Amino acid sequence: MYTTYLLLGSNLGDREKFLRDASGLIEARLGKIHSSSSLYETASWGKHDQPDFVNQVIRLETGLNPDDLLSGILAIELELGRQRIEKWGSRTIDIDILLYGEEVIKQSNLSIPHPYLQVRRFSLMPLCEIAPDAKDPVSGKTVQELLDDLSDDLFVKKVS
Repeated sequence: MYTTYLLLGSNLGDREKFLRDASGLIEARLGKIHSSSSLYETASWGKHDQPDFVNQVIRLETGLNPDDLLSGILAIELELGRQRIEKWGSRTIDIDILLYGEEVIKQSNLSIPHPYLQVRRFSLMPLCEIAPDAKDPVSGKTVQELLDDLSDDLFVKKVS
């Protein structure tokens, strides 16, 4: 089994319901969810002229290899109405693999740890809530250290 951390986000429709539905499908198909962060309302990152997101990080124990995990995630996103129209555009659901054990993977369709992990407050705050001592295998820093060093100042507010 592998410990992986997934970031869930939504900025369309009933955002919290999309996160709940995604979590249910993840647990039914991909592995056991051992913990979940609070929900965070966050400013849009990368493309600012769109609605705010609700984000959450979950800790998943999975037996799937990274490629199969990604395939399962993409199927869940599609099932929940995700449409890939523009980069960083609005979406019903987005599921990112932040960390997968201590693996470092660089493929054309998959990068682990997530390539923007260390520069996004909306990823680091909920991740730090449930795994402050988890290590970024590239920098060797803990999630708490990455958050402490962060310059991103977009708002991130705990909502539940």
